[in-house]
Formats: sequence, structure tokens, C-alpha cells
Amino acid sequence: MVLVADQWKNYRLLDAGDGEKLEQWDRIVLRRPDPTAIWPKDTKEKRWNTCDAVYHRSDKGGGSWEYRTKLPESWNISYKNLTFRVSPTGFKHTGIFPEQAVNWDWMSELIASHSSENLHILNLFAYTGAATMACAAAGACEVVHVDAAKGMVQWAKDNMHLSHLEDHTIRFIVDDCLKFVEREKRRGHMYQGILMDPPSYGRGPNGEMWKFEKDIQPLLEAALELLDPDHPLFFLLNSYSAGVSQTTVHNMLATTIGVSHPEGILTSGEIGIRMQDRDMILPCGVYGRWQRHD
Repeated sequence: MVLVADQWKNYRLLDAGDGEKLEQWDRIVLRRPDPTAIWPKDTKEKRWNTCDAVYHRSDKGGGSWEYRTKLPESWNISYKNLTFRVSPTGFKHTGIFPEQAVNWDWMSELIASHSSENLHILNLFAYTGAATMACAAAGACEVVHVDAAKGMVQWAKDNMHLSHLEDHTIRFIVDDCLKFVEREKRRGHMYQGILMDPPSYGRGPNGEMWKFEKDIQPLLEAALELLDPDHPLFFLLNSYSAGVSQTTVHNMLATTIGVSHPEGILTSGEIGIRMQDRDMILPCGVYGRWQRHD
């Protein structure tokens, strides 16, 4: 099953192909690499050549932006009642993964319909906090936002202010996710909702190495020990790792939370964005979801 993020008002995927994607973020058009887009571009789409900025990969790793128009250092984009800061970074990202809006909506609906339950939500690999803000705005009692990158956590705080959520209880933590989870277990803290969006590769604040295929299973098992055994609401796992399929993610959850909480509903699939002028979807990763069956 492919879930398509189609509720955006000021973001559009104009086209994708030949290893790139062309996106409009408010009024600014960016052209970025995307290794999944191996089909041909739409040659009728002129904005490939008139975009405001292009990200070029380097043979030595990483890359850089070529600015064809003078752009602000950052600008804002909105999704429903939330506002986020967008800024082209040196590693091609912009601070927002728009396809994740399908997961923001899913969690928001669950939280809003159970907001009387004093819900505590844990967001691991929380990045710039779009999911954190969605959960807080939906009525979570507390959201704990954990990411190893200090700069990303500061960006998330900016998004909190932009979305006017200062009066909500959001704890921002700069830490290695597994170390934080292990400490939370010792403290006896429990959460009714847990989400994690781990990278394929990464480093913790003290140089800890992360590789999805090697490290995800211990983290998954440790995190599930923090899921409230009496009142669990949801668990969400995202993956952008090229070698990790929907079936892999489904099996990981089926053999963990599916065993400890067999009464819940377990689903998995792809998430994506529909191209504006072609009846095609750009795949943007896979998800595995567990939710309580009321």
C-alpha cells in the first residue's frame, strides 16, 4: 500500500526523473538528486532549466548548491496549522520531508481522539521536529524530542515558535537515541506513543556510529520496553534505507510488537508524493505502523 501526502497547499512535486526531483517550496523551485527516480524526466517541464537552485553531488561525497537566483537563507512553509522553516543544507536536505505528512496526520488523528488519556509521546531521530509539532498540536500531554545533532534540535525549537506551540510541553534532548532509551528504561518512564525515523547511516553526539541494518533491531527492542503496557496507543517506524523493504519493516514489527501486543493493528507500506502533471508517484521510503485496536 502506498500512502500519498496530498494535503499540502504550498509544496508541490513538479516532476522527477533521471535521478533528480523538481520541487516547489512556496514560490521557490529547487532541483535535488533522488536515486529512486530512475525513469526519464518530463521534457515538457521547463522549470528543470529555470529553477532557483540546483544541488550538485560531489565525486568525493556530499555536494553543494548552485544558486541561480538570490534566495533568502531560509523561508517558511505551512502544513495545515503548522509552520516550518525551510533552508537548503549542505547535505541536500531542506529541513522537511513532505511525504511524512501522511504519518503526521495518522498520529494527529490518534492523539486527538485519545487526548483525554494524558498521552506522552517519544520521537526518536526527531530531526527538525515536524512530527514533534504535529503530535503536540494534536493534544499530546508531552512530547520528548530526541536527536543527536544539536543544530537540528535548535531548528526544531524554531519550528515550535513558528507553529506557536511554546505553551505545549516539549522536551528537547540532544543525545544518542539508544543511550537515551536505555536511561529512560532505568528511570521507569513510559510512553503511550513512540515514533522513530532513523537514517541509513549516522553519528551520535560523541561520534557513535549508526548503521540501520546493524543497529535498528536492538533499538527497536529497547524502545518497545518504553511503550506503556497498559495503555499503548501507537508505534511508528520509518525507513529510507535503500535495502530495507516494506516486508522487512513489517517482519521487524511482527516479531516484536506484534508478539507483545497481538491485539493491535499492524500495517506497513510505502509513502510517496504524486507528481503534479504526471500520474506517477515518487516513492519516498517505507513505514511500519502499530496502533491499539479500540
